[in-house]
Amino acid sequence: MNTQMTREEMIEALRWQIEAGADEAILDAPIDRFAEAPQAAPQTTPKPQTQSTAPKPQPRPAAAKAPPPPKASAPAPATPAAAPAQRNAGAHELAAGAKTIEELRAALQAFDGCALKATATNLVFCDGNPQARIVFVGEAPGAEEDRQGMPFVGPAGKLLDRMLDAIGLDRSQALITNTIFWRPPGNRNPSPDEVAACLPFVERVIEIVDPAVLVLVGGIASKTLLATNDGIMKLRGKWAAFETPRMSRPVPTMPIFHPAFLLRSPGQKRLAWRDLIEIRQRLDAETGTGA
Repeated sequence: MNTQMTREEMIEALRWQIEAGADEAILDAPIDRFAEAPQAAPQTTPKPQTQSTAPKPQPRPAAAKAPPPPKASAPAPATPAAAPAQRNAGAHELAAGAKTIEELRAALQAFDGCALKATATNLVFCDGNPQARIVFVGEAPGAEEDRQGMPFVGPAGKLLDRMLDAIGLDRSQALITNTIFWRPPGNRNPSPDEVAACLPFVERVIEIVDPAVLVLVGGIASKTLLATNDGIMKLRGKWAAFETPRMSRPVPTMPIFHPAFLLRSPGQKRLAWRDLIEIRQRLDAETGTGA
């Protein structure tokens, strides 16, 4: 029986562990490594020495040392080192200039500061109502999202639709977007540079919509927008606040499990349902109208 995992299966297994919050390897109790008895080095039987009849080689006279070469002047900083900062500055300028969601979409289409754009089929930006009182921010597009150019349209998207329906919402009453707007090859996790390139546009979506409640779907979205290294298992179900300098007030923010994680771990749906109930109640309290 062949039990060797393929590369795609290994990537998917790592993604599952990260979404489950297993991003740190820590034991229940500390181990004092210094208290452990050192292992004795293996004893070897010395080989008997035999006298060699060959004449010993005579050392050669030392050659005169050549004078050290002159020190080269320090090279000027390479131009590519400043490229990430320049790209981020350009992203902030483009994002800040957009006044509507459609203007922001056009700015993203003109933006070339994220390398994922060169390998993706489509820009995957927003879906739903720009006047909605609740915004959902996911992680990165998958294969189906890349084909259709819409967030959350694959199997995980269908589950998200059912989750919305369970609390009396649909896509006409919410705005749905992602942390990354182009699909990473092979559905790998986005790199820090890719996340940083897209972040100004994600923040601008929230600023333009000005929602009453923000929902962060999955570990990547939660870590990015809350600026934390905690895993989703620790973050989910706990209210936080999100705010940028251009916002007039902080937005109540709830991290939840990603639907793709729930498809692989249906036993966690009980906790997800509890989080959805709290989100519905907070939305009602913030808006006073129920949606």
